[in-house]
Amino acid sequence: MPDGLLPQDPAFGVAASLSGRRWVWRQGEARIAAALAERHALPGLVAGILAARGIGIETAGDFLAPTLRALMPDPARLTDMDLAADRIAAAVRSGEQVAVFGDYDVDGACSGALMLHVLASLGVAARPYVPDRILEGYGPNAAAITRLCDEGAGLIICVDCGTAAADALAAAAGRADVVVLDHHKAEGPPPPVAAVVNPNRLDDTSGLGSLCATGVAFMTAVATLRVLRRAGWFNGRSEPPLMDLLDLVALATVCDVMPLVGLNRAFVTQGLKVMASGGRPGIEALLVCAQAKEAPSAHTLGFMLGPRINAGGRVGQADLGLRLLASADPIEARGMAEELDRVNRHRQEVEADVMATAMRQAEIQAEAGLPVLLILGEGWHPGVVGIVAGRVKERFNRPAMVGGVADGLAKGSGRSVAGADLGAAVIAARQSGLFRTGGGHAMAAGFSFEVSRREEVQAFLSERLAHAASLPGVAGLAIEATVSLPGCTIALAEAIGRLAPFGAGNEEPILVLPRVRIAKADRVGKEGATIRAYLTGEGGGRLKAVCFRAKDGPLAQALLASGGLPLTLAGHLRAERWAGEASACFQIVDAAPVMDGM
Repeated sequence: MPDGLLPQDPAFGVAASLSGRRWVWRQGEARIAAALAERHALPGLVAGILAARGIGIETAGDFLAPTLRALMPDPARLTDMDLAADRIAAAVRSGEQVAVFGDYDVDGACSGALMLHVLASLGVAARPYVPDRILEGYGPNAAAITRLCDEGAGLIICVDCGTAAADALAAAAGRADVVVLDHHKAEGPPPPVAAVVNPNRLDDTSGLGSLCATGVAFMTAVATLRVLRRAGWFNGRSEPPLMDLLDLVALATVCDVMPLVGLNRAFVTQGLKVMASGGRPGIEALLVCAQAKEAPSAHTLGFMLGPRINAGGRVGQADLGLRLLASADPIEARGMAEELDRVNRHRQEVEADVMATAMRQAEIQAEAGLPVLLILGEGWHPGVVGIVAGRVKERFNRPAMVGGVADGLAKGSGRSVAGADLGAAVIAARQSGLFRTGGGHAMAAGFSFEVSRREEVQAFLSERLAHAASLPGVAGLAIEATVSLPGCTIALAEAIGRLAPFGAGNEEPILVLPRVRIAKADRVGKEGATIRAYLTGEGGGRLKAVCFRAKDGPLAQALLASGGLPLTLAGHLRAERWAGEASACFQIVDAAPVMDGM
């Protein structure tokens, strides 16, 4: 059970809400909350949320105003960092030919673009390479490495990949040096190359395992500039402004679902400021395509920009996201952003076709009590199975593995829930000979196996993750505070906003509005997917509310046809701005009928 969640009676007596969830209190010590409120001039409700999340009196300042100066450690703490920085700096000083080998997801595109920008600012026009998802698969392959060597690369920098690619990287032996900048879980010793900077390699003691690859690349850039500075390289030359690259670090950190605490929180907070100031043509063009009207937030990164960048690698051109982020030409960037937007719409269509069938399979397996949902379909596109696995996992609160079948081989991706290490299970299955390929981390993994061994695979995973069978069919909802309708002020909403950026590891707080009535509600937006409502309370007051992705289940029905009966609502209190006016709005995520005594 996560820290702060109390194993007691359900909050407000809600053991099964209208969406089937159990409400659970997340509370901290009252004395710590009082001290936080006094020292940092916070409303008691906000101070209580901080206390419940384990934010102490001494660390709250850095949490509320995170900076790299306070939170970023010396890059040399990472194993092999000095070796990597020395080798990259040597390539810069000698004008060596460099290639940057990346992955096709957001983290790969951002880390690749970051390294290309840094090298270009140092006078090195590096050659980017992103493998084709269908033809080459994930990570380095011997043919691609050989090709880069044939083209004259003396240094190959692998970003967001390479830790598990010893065989492929051996193709560079005696021809080019290789530096790996990665964050994926390692199984054994690193490949024998010039440097492997990965906070998740087995012998790394940096404590920075929550960094994405772009975070690792940024720290490598800092270390490289330090080497060049000490060597006098910048005597008569200007140093590149690395802080301008934090928009890329923020984008990758959010989209790779890294916990938004500590250094990552500083990366995203400062990166959003860089993004808001503009200056990167690719991101500016994507924001226009996404019709983003407000200042960028973590939501903007994760739900507007990320899916579009990912679309190129999923069902389009693998390197399109990297080229967009690396582009300095606004006209070129606009064309690529529009192409990614088009490809993303196509991805959504492909995904919808797979989703319906996958959900039917998942429902049968969940009803059978299987701890791991293994879902396969003939011809399913490998670019969408990871997204589908994530939706299945959210719907059934079980580890989910979804794969497409072609020529007797099942190949796909898995997503897991807290406490179920899917990556370790997949690695164990590969080591046992069940999987042809497989790896990942606790919450996500990739795999392939002969479809004829499906029953064996299901049995193996079910045994390894048997404890997942005891999880409730729907994830619980952590409640952090209660607020009255008159208390839902713009001042409180803005104070809660100080806890942003929200995301993995720092979820947006869930508040409860007890005993409110729906004065009016209707469906708005595309296909009526959003419910807009106006709330009234027994103590007076009126408040606008919205419920996104509202379908036709019990929650939507209760909001649209409450008949004036009181409901207890759970959701987020946010500050909205429209035509220069600021107001508070409650985003409904769940509800329960009012019970006696509530």
